[in-house]
Amino acid sequence: MAAAKELQNFDFIILGGGIAGVSCTEYLSNLNNDKTICLISSTYLVKAVCNIRKIALTLEQYEVTEKPLDSVANECGNVTVVRATVVGFEPTVHKVVTSDNKEFQYKKLCICTGARPNLIAEENEHVLGLRDLQSVEYFQNRLSTARRVVIVGNGGIALELVYELTGCEVVWVIKDDAIGNAYFDKGAAQFFLPALELDGKLHEEANLKNEIASTQSSQDLNAGESSYAAALGSNWKEGLKLSQQTSDIKHKKVVVEYNSELKTIFTRQEYKTLHGDLSDDWNIQLELKNGKTYGCDFVLSATGVVPNTEPFAEHAKVASDGGLMVDKCMRTNISDVYAAGDVCKASWEYSEYWMQMRLWTQANQMGAYAAKCMTSDMDNSENFMDFCFEMFSHVTSFFGYKVILLGKYNGQGLGSDYEVLLRCTKGQEYVKVVLHHGKIHGALLIGDTDLEETLENLILNQMDVSSFGEHLLDPNIDIEDYFD
Repeated sequence: MAAAKELQNFDFIILGGGIAGVSCTEYLSNLNNDKTICLISSTYLVKAVCNIRKIALTLEQYEVTEKPLDSVANECGNVTVVRATVVGFEPTVHKVVTSDNKEFQYKKLCICTGARPNLIAEENEHVLGLRDLQSVEYFQNRLSTARRVVIVGNGGIALELVYELTGCEVVWVIKDDAIGNAYFDKGAAQFFLPALELDGKLHEEANLKNEIASTQSSQDLNAGESSYAAALGSNWKEGLKLSQQTSDIKHKKVVVEYNSELKTIFTRQEYKTLHGDLSDDWNIQLELKNGKTYGCDFVLSATGVVPNTEPFAEHAKVASDGGLMVDKCMRTNISDVYAAGDVCKASWEYSEYWMQMRLWTQANQMGAYAAKCMTSDMDNSENFMDFCFEMFSHVTSFFGYKVILLGKYNGQGLGSDYEVLLRCTKGQEYVKVVLHHGKIHGALLIGDTDLEETLENLILNQMDVSSFGEHLLDPNIDIEDYFD
């Protein structure tokens, strides 16, 4: 006879030790000191935000850190932590089953299981993905003897790595005709190119205003809507040596393969069988769709993420992007089951200036908001949508510059009927403002512009600024004082 499973009961159960899960747990604890809460995580280390600094009404800057799972219980007196993997889900009896043969019963459940790297080759030991600090450290160890690394992808992780890596050759394969299209337009991409030191292959930088005006097209409108960065946090590189450690060479050599994708990965033996003796002793050989072939020590796959919906997807509604569909109160279609962070897909009618991107900022916001929604539903009290969903905002850094994204910063969803104002000072700042019918709908700020609070207010207030024309970004006019 099989041994009976151990059953534990809790008011709230949160699944997942990522940013959303920890944020949800901590907020639930603050809101419900008389309720029992359980955080189930498959890892000993969990992610949390710290050093929060308010920049503007919707814009916050903070760090993401990893801390022991037990510390959550130590900091929150009514929280029990369990290290286990959920392998079973029985929504009709409000129960989850873990890999150590234990059962946990809940009144309210929040799924915060995040997402995993969408690796281009799951089983190949020479194809790496980055999702947490453990995977970053493994990447660092592999990098210590690498001569050439191939990075595939054009999102945030790829951008940061290409900038940071020194001492070995980097081949960057992107399917687009400009770098970073998940975050910015071709004009901003050109602003960043000198930081790559592309051995004389830099694009011509003259007349960026004309460049942005002529290249802004319908293909840019959906940038950022379907590309999701892995939620490592804004400071994941700190303390790590992202260089070829056995060499004193600090050079940077980057080759960018535009408009191409990976076609085939050959092992050393496979390539030797097909093409004869190898001139270089690479671990793998890559054939690109543009016909070029590169040997390398390993590939870093930075091609987005896949929501971790198992074993919940068979019961819940799943969106086309693989996320669990949630309503404006973070509820799934399953009674008393919520979801937050990278695992979910926001399926409510968005504010005019908000959109979902799988970023650590939104994971933190969704986790906290889910806690409020669960508490309101438990108490049968009224709940109001958090103001953070009124406008999309994100602060990060690329290529050593502060980058702030506000609203529909690439004109997402505005069709072709919008204008772009641009201010660019080479090596210092890049300011882009998106106007629709005379009102600001979005902005991209690179560098220390000090415009974020003013532009955020103008987006939220929808003041007509058409009378200012290009003078809106005149550096000799202090628009912050003018619109105060």
